[in-house]
Amino acid sequence: MKLKEILAITGKPGLYRLVSRGNRMLIVESLDEAKKRMPAYITNQVVGLGDISVYVNDGTDIPLSQVFQNISDKYEGKVVDLDFKKASSDEMKDWMYNVLPDYDTDRVRVGDMKKMLQWYNILVQNDFKQFVDSEEEKTED
Repeated sequence: MKLKEILAITGKPGLYRLVSRGNRMLIVESLDEAKKRMPAYITNQVVGLGDISVYVNDGTDIPLSQVFQNISDKYEGKVVDLDFKKASSDEMKDWMYNVLPDYDTDRVRVGDMKKMLQWYNILVQNDFKQFVDSEEEKTED
């Protein structure tokens, strides 16, 4: 499973795996314990995690996959024990600074940090290990 096959759907909690494409919809499966399949219609805002990036101080951005890899390296591939629901803004900013020191403090909001932490934990709980594609896969795309 590749990061670009993992989807976030606006208005729906958690993450989803792309199962198949239908006529004007996607069939997705939740990455929680229920593994519930459902359609995601064209009216839903659906984004692949492989298409998301994070702003950094030099005016550019880095792929979310690299941020996830930084988190994985820092936490040895384990779930982060910081509770994103209860963490204060300062705790989230400190955490973000530890995993990506050059993130743009003006453009990356605390809510974005909480989503990144939540998504990372969901992926690790689902045995997702490779966040950054290998060089061979990059050249095929």
